[in-house]
Amino acid sequence: MSSIKQVSESNSASQKRAAIISFRRAIPNDRAFLLTLRKTSMDANLKAAGIYLNDHSHMQRIDEFFSDSHIILYQNNTIGLLKLGLFSDKIHLRQFQLLPAYQGLGIGSRILGLVKRKAQEKQLNITLNVLLNNPAKALYLRHDFVVIDSNELEFQMRWQWLK
Repeated sequence: MSSIKQVSESNSASQKRAAIISFRRAIPNDRAFLLTLRKTSMDANLKAAGIYLNDHSHMQRIDEFFSDSHIILYQNNTIGLLKLGLFSDKIHLRQFQLLPAYQGLGIGSRILGLVKRKAQEKQLNITLNVLLNNPAKALYLRHDFVVIDSNELEFQMRWQWLK
């Protein structure tokens, strides 16, 4: 009996942790936050890849597929961006960024788990591109993504749903 109680307490704690992550559609007023987020979470990786972007170039990337952008909230604090492209044959993770203070806390894993559940429900694979030197690659590998191709800048990765 105590093991059943422990499991339900554990499930309850998991539900509480999951409930503190939420999403909302990005709006034009979020662009300043998204620029700060992009620069703080991506600049070092981009520079290591030999890519040097000014604010205008960052904003072009932010504005690309803006309608697919969702702001990530953690305990009602704006902490990141999830930009997903939904296609008939896949979900493409266009951008996934967390402020550095929220990296390494398991939040990214929980969000990736939610995306994978959505893909399972829709019976779709997930694809993404990640810079060669980006430590986020380790997160994707832990979540069963595999490298399917690469070029001089990035890996192309895929997660395949199980039938």
